[in-house]
Amino acid sequence: MFKKKVRKEVIYVANGMLEAETIKMLLASFGIEAFINQESAGLTYGLTAGPLSEAEITVNEKDYEDANKIIKEMESGNLENNSME
Repeated sequence: MFKKKVRKEVIYVANGMLEAETIKMLLASFGIEAFINQESAGLTYGLTAGPLSEAEITVNEKDYEDANKIIKEMESGNLENNSME
């Protein structure tokens, strides 16, 4: 099997459209416009696992650094709201 090459403008690779839309909304809440690209077969069949379910989130080049910082903060758990506990 071949190794997938991720383009440099891709800020995050989500596992399915639900996660991709969530990341897109997160970035939008910080004023960053994001775009989602997913293999059409994954969308057509509603796949939720495997390479065809992956959705790439891209941002404009000018927003890449800020978006990358936000993604890193999200992955480290610093954006979680624990006030409901």
